[in-house]
Amino acid sequence: MSLVFTAPSHARLIIPDKSFNPHSIPAFASDDDDQRPIIYLPPLLSSLPPKYPKHGLTSAHTPLHTDTHLPDIDPVSLSLHRALHHFRPLNDNYASVPYATAFNWSELELPLEDEREWYIVAFRSARRHGSDGDPLYAADKLAHEEAVQNGGLIMYWYGLPNPETGMNLATCIWQSRRHALAAISGPHHSRAMKLAHASFSTYSLERHVLRKTKGERHVRVEEYHGGEVGW
Repeated sequence: MSLVFTAPSHARLIIPDKSFNPHSIPAFASDDDDQRPIIYLPPLLSSLPPKYPKHGLTSAHTPLHTDTHLPDIDPVSLSLHRALHHFRPLNDNYASVPYATAFNWSELELPLEDEREWYIVAFRSARRHGSDGDPLYAADKLAHEEAVQNGGLIMYWYGLPNPETGMNLATCIWQSRRHALAAISGPHHSRAMKLAHASFSTYSLERHVLRKTKGERHVRVEEYHGGEVGW
């Protein structure tokens, strides 16, 4: 198990016209009237430890960063953090396709000499009709910052519910499985979990391994079959 995160129930993507580029930086509005589908949301990357200067990477998909800084990060995870500035879903059906095909993993490049594995948790869910998402969102935000402060959470990405199916997908990348397991003991995570059980009609967890092999540029997603992952 790991953190439960949801997007704010009031957020929506503004699509100005039919020529809209789905990979442009999105703008959001707070009213609930518009039900046009969400195409793209930026990743939420954990801010690097204060000793690291801002690297100034640019991306067509500008990521967000947490207010809290990671206490530490290993060199290969730092390479992944940089690559994840370009992380994005491939289309708006990400909640209903296999996890390995939902995102642009094949486009993320790391140095050839890097070798490592990371632990991934994915959450598929559907909100219970009539449930109030605001308390859960507030609890999730606190749980997120709590996890970053404790260490290990590299990235959190959330979608928004599909307007037709109601299904949603959120995912976290951790430096190790142990970091993810440690996060569930925090008080904010415990509160978020209790609210999640009351808020969702459907909820499932998936666990994966993100692997980078020495001599290869790209990462790949594999199924998790047990044991420790990362360090």
